Amino acid sequence: GLKTHCKLTLVVRREADGLHRYVHVSTGNYNANTARLYEDVGLLTANPDIASDVTDLFNELTGYAEHEQYRTLWVAPDTMRQRLLAAIEREIEKHRENGNGHLIFKFNSLVDRRTIRALYAASHAGVKIDLIVRGICCLRPGVPGWSETIRVISVVGRFLEHSRIYAFRNDGEWEIFIGSADLMERNFDQRVEAIAPVFDKTLAKHLRERVLDAYLRDTVNTRELQPDGSYKRVGPEKGAKPFDVQAWLTAEYRKGPVGGPLV
Repeated sequence: GLKTHCKLTLVVRREADGLHRYVHVSTGNYNANTARLYEDVGLLTANPDIASDVTDLFNELTGYAEHEQYRTLWVAPDTMRQRLLAAIEREIEKHRENGNGHLIFKFNSLVDRRTIRALYAASHAGVKIDLIVRGICCLRPGVPGWSETIRVISVVGRFLEHSRIYAFRNDGEWEIFIGSADLMERNFDQRVEAIAPVFDKTLAKHLRERVLDAYLRDTVNTRELQPDGSYKRVGPEKGAKPFDVQAWLTAEYRKGPVGGPLV
């Protein structure tokens, strides 16, 4: 009765020293047509915990086993919402201790009421929150006394923004997650979804400092959600050159792949 919406590939390979598992976690569909039109990110990894979780998930999907607790993956409809809310609450606690809380989320839609309430609570505690939401957003940013520390932008350009990236400052030890789920009731409760951590520091730093930061700097494709629900176009400051995040990322990735050996 659930739609399978997660995007995962598992390869089991016999090598000289035994069997090895390789996993690809994607934010986008394995579709040759949309791959040319959609912006997405993916992770290719040999991490044994992620591989074990994906194996367990596939076994559950094929009916061979039941599984509710995962080592690293956030899986819907089992525990994804609870783990997301716990991570937001942890950010609130870290901010109260050290005053440097920051959340950066990039996804397609924000509808889930419990998540919205958690983000309001984080803002009320003083956590800085940047949301890059392509479509529907039921949260109101910048409301005095309620969501003053929240900024919501929508990027609409040549490519359809489709990646889901969730970044938690975690007192300076940034944690980055990618996956298939938007923050909607249907994703949390009515679909099989998977979000995975990016453990490799080089890749996590790239997503945080190159990709997410670039989206927050865009002045060509961006509109900012106002407290009254309207959107205002974001342009360059006087004398500054316009910055097109999609054009910049396209040029960056033409230089070659990010990372290196499987992690």
